[in-house]
Amino acid sequence: MRIIAKRLPPDQLISLLLTMFEALGDPEKNCSRAATVMINCLLQERGGVLQEKVPEIVSVLRSKLQEAQGEHVLPAAQHSVYLLATQHCSAVVSSLLGSPLPLDSHACMLWRALAVEPRLTAQVLGLLLEKMSRDVPFKESRAFLLGRTPDRVATLLPLSATCALFEVMSTSAAGPAVLELYPQLFVALLLRVSCTVGVQLPRNLQAQERRGASPALAARNLEPCSSAVDTLRSMLLRSSSEDVVQRMDLEGGWELLRTSAGHEEGAARLARAMAEHAGPRLPLVLKTLACTHSSVYENQRVTTTAFLAELLNSNVANDLMLLDSLLESLAARQKDTCASVRRLVLRGLANLASGCPDKVRAHGPQLLTAMIGGLDDGDNPHSPVALEAMLGLARLVHLVEAWDLRSGLLHVAIRIRPFFDSEKMEFRTASIRLFGHLNKVCHGDCEDVFLDQVVGGLAPLLLHLQDPQATVASACRFALRMCGPNLACEELSAAFQKHLQEGRALHFGEFLNTTCKHLMHHFPDLLGRLLTTCLFYFKSSWEDVRAAAPLFTGEHHPLPRPHATRQPRLMPPLHRVPGAARRAQAAAAGGPGPAHFGAPDPAEGPGPRGADEGC
Repeated sequence: MRIIAKRLPPDQLISLLLTMFEALGDPEKNCSRAATVMINCLLQERGGVLQEKVPEIVSVLRSKLQEAQGEHVLPAAQHSVYLLATQHCSAVVSSLLGSPLPLDSHACMLWRALAVEPRLTAQVLGLLLEKMSRDVPFKESRAFLLGRTPDRVATLLPLSATCALFEVMSTSAAGPAVLELYPQLFVALLLRVSCTVGVQLPRNLQAQERRGASPALAARNLEPCSSAVDTLRSMLLRSSSEDVVQRMDLEGGWELLRTSAGHEEGAARLARAMAEHAGPRLPLVLKTLACTHSSVYENQRVTTTAFLAELLNSNVANDLMLLDSLLESLAARQKDTCASVRRLVLRGLANLASGCPDKVRAHGPQLLTAMIGGLDDGDNPHSPVALEAMLGLARLVHLVEAWDLRSGLLHVAIRIRPFFDSEKMEFRTASIRLFGHLNKVCHGDCEDVFLDQVVGGLAPLLLHLQDPQATVASACRFALRMCGPNLACEELSAAFQKHLQEGRALHFGEFLNTTCKHLMHHFPDLLGRLLTTCLFYFKSSWEDVRAAAPLFTGEHHPLPRPHATRQPRLMPPLHRVPGAARRAQAAAAGGPGPAHFGAPDPAEGPGPRGADEGC
């Protein structure tokens, strides 16, 4: 047979091969076995001249596998594909990628045949990565471009390449090649996951899924994002990162990666698992990730930033000398056009406080500059970047150099003040708690300009003790306790410490009476300012805060009680506020900002009420 293979004229070679392929389905098993031997001999000896015929040969092999019944036929076909791939790897990969989706069991076995030898397997994996990244991951329908219902449809080539990668890496023999290409595979598949979240299958494949798969089809989820997640998971298992996979399984990380709402958290959990169980792999992974900050796909930039940000939450960044490169990568994303990326950058920088607290002082100026810049991000009054900046500053202010903080202290205090009355509970909580932390770091060294901000914040903090959201009221307790020492009034500070401990029931009227007595006695010059600020809360959207405002005003200007048989109301309506208070309200030209006059979220309290409606 070898002599025939060597001497056969080229124009007769393909004809003989096609004849032998037909014989694979011969009912006589001996004839079928002889055909497989001849096919493999011809491919081994003369396969080098068959490059142009590879698509035809692969197509015929696939069709004959559907017809042949003998158990020997599939191994023979696998060996034929392997022989062809050793000589024309790119052509074989391209031809197999033409297999219809979802892949049937025979197509899966042909892909697995390419994972027999490490060198060939590495070449195949590299080609599949190139195919997966070459085409756009999805196409946007006209409805999406017109701003109607989002409709992103997966493109076939990257989807086919993802499925093929899963099949190749499901073979144990692929282990060495997967280890060799670990960083490239990990990054490419993570990016593939990120840009397929919410992406739909093409309509023809959706119809097939609804009808139900044929028994001959592989039992795998073809949904684009699930397919990518499964392939990433398979890659980690094949590269001896079982602990990473197990951690993600236990924490539900894979499910989070598949959903739009949970994707960021899924990427963060993957980073935590990698830091804990695959730390030595991270330097090369980060090197490969370095160029992704310029990706044209917003989702990819969000995912990789979430991953990098979470790595700074672990000391592995310092242990593996990755700190500087991580900070560099995040700094390169600070001006990203996507608000989610900018927000995650700030989260990552703040994570340094828990991952490497001893390094915060050295990077203090850079961290504070980024956080303060985040406070001024965009014109959105509810900017998620500003919220992240406040949360980050609260973690960092205790760790930076006092001198570095002092230069931006006043700006921060002024900038966060409008958020005290934000419609969003998260913004009120974060800004008030940060105000408390700023006061805490200033204990014993409070400059006059900052003290002015402390005094200006007293009225909002006292009134928001009655905030309908418990987290906001708790933040006010903390902030007032931290403000006390900076007011240089031991009695007032003691009252704050006594009444505002967490978990202790607060009798607001009694506490407010005590507080106002100390304010009138020790700070008589400030009463007009406190009163003017308080008057702006008479039309607050939150009923309890609105009710507390005249009570606070009345404590500074006691009212003569009218002769009546019934008991006086604890919180008088606006028309019973003293004339001086009403005149001050009419004369006031500014205030804490209009945010608290707007309609709050449904979960936060009732809509606006006029002050003349009573309490």
